[in-house]
Amino acid sequence: MAHLLFRLRHVTDEEAMEVRQLLEAHGMDIYETQAGFFRLGVDAIWLRDPSQLNEAKALLAEYQAQRQDRARREHQAAIERGEAPTLWKRFTAQPLQVLLVLVAVVVIALLTLLPFIGLAR
Repeated sequence: MAHLLFRLRHVTDEEAMEVRQLLEAHGMDIYETQAGFFRLGVDAIWLRDPSQLNEAKALLAEYQAQRQDRARREHQAAIERGEAPTLWKRFTAQPLQVLLVLVAVVVIALLTLLPFIGLAR
């Protein structure tokens, strides 16, 4: 029986390709499914051979740890270069959008808390 190995929803094309290549390079018997037009299925990579499950999970865990480490190093390097996105940089680049988002957050918070404020009276 096939095992769901890796969900592809909200995964970049680059990461999905790296996972495919990693699993194929280690001789894993895999196949992919698509969610379909109405998104009723599952975008995923499946493992056909259950005897390879532990090895495949170990490979994926190692890959994800390496990817996380690489992303942290890239983010730290961006911070050191002063290129990391901050609230102030976003505000200076798109002040109207930031203000609209802040107004929307305040309105949603007020609408959410309004019944409780009415109970306090």
